[in-house]
Amino acid sequence: MNRLDMQGRVAVVTGGARGIGLAIAERCAASGARVSIWDTDLGEARQVAERLGGFAAGVDVADSAAIGAALAGTEAALGPVDILVANAGITGPNGLVEDYPVEAWRRVIEVDLTGVFLCCRAVVPGMRARNYGRIVNIASIAGKEGNPNAAAYSAAKAGVIGFTKSLGKELAATAVRVNCVTPAAAATDIFKQMTEQQIAYMLSKIPAGRFAAVEEIAALVCWLATEECSFSTGGVFDVSGGRATY
Repeated sequence: MNRLDMQGRVAVVTGGARGIGLAIAERCAASGARVSIWDTDLGEARQVAERLGGFAAGVDVADSAAIGAALAGTEAALGPVDILVANAGITGPNGLVEDYPVEAWRRVIEVDLTGVFLCCRAVVPGMRARNYGRIVNIASIAGKEGNPNAAAYSAAKAGVIGFTKSLGKELAATAVRVNCVTPAAAATDIFKQMTEQQIAYMLSKIPAGRFAAVEEIAALVCWLATEECSFSTGGVFDVSGGRATY
């Protein structure tokens, strides 16, 4: 693993206690960043933060007050936030649109889309004031192609792509860069929220014939979070094993 240059940077990773978020947090720390883990599971977040020498906060990203408290705690412990990786997300249940529970739809949109908006909204003023920042939002290939029996998740991730493009344009004249990554599926705990049929469908769509490794996703995300990524903004970057068609 090559070492990226994040020396002296402060990075927030939402959903950083496990899975893709954990791999991103570990790669950031290995590259010199001080990392703040925001996760609904505060116990696991604290274990990760202790191991990485960072900070932990218990955060539901759909709760703006919790985000504000986590940001204040992070900056008091580590300093101003240079990097946000908005990774926290849920899949919601799998099912047809006509059978989809309305409350489940709302919860997926709140966490996967509104949560990204709220986290970005919290950190952008400081980044703009300091004229530096890197934001990487974790979308999904489902947001580009739409997965059947996963309408809420697909819609939310499509929203993350559109939101990223809008925010990237708003900040393009500054030194704040905003991009998103659209992975194909990785075999993480999020699979526990899905049916076996849905998992098999996703695998069948990947020409590489396997799911992504979390470290492969983290490698791209973390490069996008470095100073070296200086001209790409409002961009959408695939980690799809050949699945992406545009």
